[in-house]
Amino acid sequence: MGKNIRAFLPEITKEDKKAVLDALNCSLLTDGPKLRQFESAFRKFTGAKYAIGVSNATSALHLSIRANGIKKGDEVIVPDMTFVATANAVVQAGAIPVFADVEEETMNISIDSIKKKITSKTKGIIPVHFAGKICDIVTISKFAKKNNFSVIEDCAHAIGTQYKKKHVGNFGNAGCFSFYPTKNITTIEGGMVITNSKKIAEYVMSARNHGLTKTLGQRYANGKPWDYDMIESGFNYRLDEIRAALGLSQLKRIKKINAERKKIFEYYNIKLKDIKGIVTPNSLSNNEHAYHLYIMKVTENSKISRNQLFTELLKYGIKTTVHYKPLHKFTAFKKFRNNSENMKNSNQLYKEIISLPLYLNMPKKEQDYVINSIKKIMNN
Repeated sequence: MGKNIRAFLPEITKEDKKAVLDALNCSLLTDGPKLRQFESAFRKFTGAKYAIGVSNATSALHLSIRANGIKKGDEVIVPDMTFVATANAVVQAGAIPVFADVEEETMNISIDSIKKKITSKTKGIIPVHFAGKICDIVTISKFAKKNNFSVIEDCAHAIGTQYKKKHVGNFGNAGCFSFYPTKNITTIEGGMVITNSKKIAEYVMSARNHGLTKTLGQRYANGKPWDYDMIESGFNYRLDEIRAALGLSQLKRIKKINAERKKIFEYYNIKLKDIKGIVTPNSLSNNEHAYHLYIMKVTENSKISRNQLFTELLKYGIKTTVHYKPLHKFTAFKKFRNNSENMKNSNQLYKEIISLPLYLNMPKKEQDYVINSIKKIMNN
């Protein structure tokens, strides 16, 4: 019908472009003053003692796992329904991902399933604040502390999400954020680790830069530039000045961004809630939800399936997707499937869920077009 409505569309403003150009005019283009400013602003925004910028959220998870002493052969419990990066980071650290089922309503990791997955090898839990909605992180953190497990929060969807004025990422040992183009703010590629542990922060700061004891700026500030040490082998996970400048610019309007996303989310809910065969997601207060994704369900008693709705919406020029294919269904994780029994909820959700277009400044007429198209398809 001539329409082309994307599933997402990043917003890059004039101010963002100016910030990037200003960074390009500096002589130090990586791991420099713009990154320090971005880290400082992110610390202030989240209330964490430390914030360390890295190349992406996967490297943030990887470094956080290593910083918590999790090593080869250790087991780390992750939700079965999440992006592959959550489990990939565990594998990269030499540990074993153990898949736990999720809650049917929230799609967040199930505490009952966590308890069933614990063995003598369990050393950590990576709960995901799925779609921007806070998981039961208080209960998970208390349970982990009692059993001496590390908690690394996957906050990739959840910048701005809080519980009782405490930002996610501060409940566990570390919190990992993503600034991928689909996220609420973007640095194109990029991530951040927050923590209140000096030991974890120091490891991440060094390990992101090959494990060197000095940054590039420090090496050339005074003394001999080559006079540095490497106490432990690290990684090239730095965040450059251009992306840090973009992130800093976008972070300044994060509250407005999340508020606008909530309006789009709630408008979908109002207009779609009475359609037979569709279950809309729950809305929460601004603090408990970053409104990163709008995921509705097409129930089994619906006239058409989720897959049929996806296909029909494409005919209307509307792009949708599914977040996510359960981890235990991937070939790469086949050897871990002995830990993936009883995935009742994630298997069922995978048949039903569909993510609708949601992005900042989405025109109301486009959103109405999506809504009306769904109504036509479901009613016919």
